[in-house]
Amino acid sequence: MSVNAAAIEVHESGDSALRVVAVDADREANWTTVHRLAEWLESSGADGVYGAVPTYDSVLVEFDARSTSARQVRAFVQLGLRQLGHADTQVRAPREFDVPVVYGSEYGPDLERVASQQGLSTEEVVRLHCADSYVIRCLGAPAGSPMMDGPDFPLPVPRLKDPRLSVPAGAVAVAGRQAVIAPATAPGGWCVIGQTPLTLLNLANEPLVPYMPGDRLSFIPIPAADFGGYAGRYLEPAR
Repeated sequence: MSVNAAAIEVHESGDSALRVVAVDADREANWTTVHRLAEWLESSGADGVYGAVPTYDSVLVEFDARSTSARQVRAFVQLGLRQLGHADTQVRAPREFDVPVVYGSEYGPDLERVASQQGLSTEEVVRLHCADSYVIRCLGAPAGSPMMDGPDFPLPVPRLKDPRLSVPAGAVAVAGRQAVIAPATAPGGWCVIGQTPLTLLNLANEPLVPYMPGDRLSFIPIPAADFGGYAGRYLEPAR
């Protein structure tokens, strides 16, 4: 899939970063464009460019203002877009991960809240959450959280009015039209509907989490009695 360089805007973000935004009418094309550009920038080895952080439709290009300039980096970004625009490279095959989840009770304290807000039963919320696999769109905070498009709920899910000071690692949460898993304990304002017993974050590995943007996650409901049986197990690709 080639990149449409004309559907790109580049903005300065402070004195040491550029924000490259894809503005095509096709949201999926925007996501593909910014992630392919980020991969190209990371592998190009350009002097002074030390980071490219892609999201849903933009990529933050970080550079050392002591050794290069925004103008030079902008020209380099345009070079990358032109090269990608003429390329028809193969996209990395996504890996698939199966995520066991205990829904409700102390594992998912907001399940009933979400069900009530959606006008659904708790069983229907779980069914919809497990009905499809989800593309990881980008990695967020904390600690490489997999940010995904959310389930096909009737309505966006409001965030909590009073965020929790501590959400446990493995918390499976939803907000707006998005879904996420928390790899580490941290404050959070998303609605927690379940928890996976698997460990996502491995400080002994590089990278610290096993998935990348473009991989897919599937949620599988398990009974609370099975939670302890996964102790010490890390999330790994299923296929």
